Amino acid sequence: MRAMVLERQPGELQERELPDPQPGPGEVLVRVVACAVCRTDLHIVDGELAAPRLPLVPGHQIVGTVAAVGAGVESPRPGDPVGVPWLGSSCGRCRFCRHGLENLCDAARFTGLHRDGGYAELCVADARFCLPLPGEPEPALAPLLCAGLIGLRCLRFAEQALLPDEPGRIGLYGFGAAAHLVAQFARARDHRVFALTRPGDDEAQQFARELGCEWAGDTVEGPPVELDAAIIFAPAGELVPRALASVRKGGHVVCGGIHMSDLPSFPYRLLWGERVLRSVANLTRADGSALIELVAAAPPRVEIELYPLSAANEALSRLREGRVRGAAVLAVATRS
Repeated sequence: MRAMVLERQPGELQERELPDPQPGPGEVLVRVVACAVCRTDLHIVDGELAAPRLPLVPGHQIVGTVAAVGAGVESPRPGDPVGVPWLGSSCGRCRFCRHGLENLCDAARFTGLHRDGGYAELCVADARFCLPLPGEPEPALAPLLCAGLIGLRCLRFAEQALLPDEPGRIGLYGFGAAAHLVAQFARARDHRVFALTRPGDDEAQQFARELGCEWAGDTVEGPPVELDAAIIFAPAGELVPRALASVRKGGHVVCGGIHMSDLPSFPYRLLWGERVLRSVANLTRADGSALIELVAAAPPRVEIELYPLSAANEALSRLREGRVRGAAVLAVATRS
């Protein structure tokens, strides 16, 4: 199979021919149709997240079809369309797993980090952690497997700050793959959405308005109203005190990234007033089920830029430079 392989950190991906992987007990072999490019992939390639092993095939927003199953797998079956997300497995026994918090399991293994991911024609996944797709494995579904999943989890935590019987005021800091989906999820729930981008990013601000955001401006200017909650998708720690300063007493600030630059010192008064600052870590299979149900009922507009598998480095570079509108997706040409 063809694959884009990370051989050292930091470094560029190398196109390689690798032996076709085979599914073991409890696993499925997935023929990859597309894999979206995530900022977490960029953190891995740039060495900001240490890879447990190298060489490594990144990618964890995978859509494809089951090509073969290992021993003991009853579902999914060959030919089924599936999604393979970031959470690749968990122990199922620890206190986190027993209480529905498998995303915090210390023994969790992640797709494209601990096990080879979807920047390849084939990948192997734990059958229990694959998600059934609401349709054929089209490239536009790929960003939902992380940008959509993490975004929906962030929105759920942000909604804990909302006051009853009035629309929420939610600010989105950084308007990329996740925010462009969350904006639509939030608008569908009648929330007021405010998009905040880097100063001068007029294109992203216009895109936010097209997707129903009431206002779009820059993070220095700040939102025109006091927010109930803010979700930070940009990996910039300096945005945390800015977001805290923009939310009302009792408001929540949710950090949606797996990696963020260091938080600067800030005065306690920004946190005081029962404001809440929290992170979102990974995802659960329950999140996946909720997302699939939501998307099946009301498909969002998923804006994508398509690249061939061999152009993975170009897609990562554009993401690093903030030049991707929506989400970058690798269209993987597979052999029959």
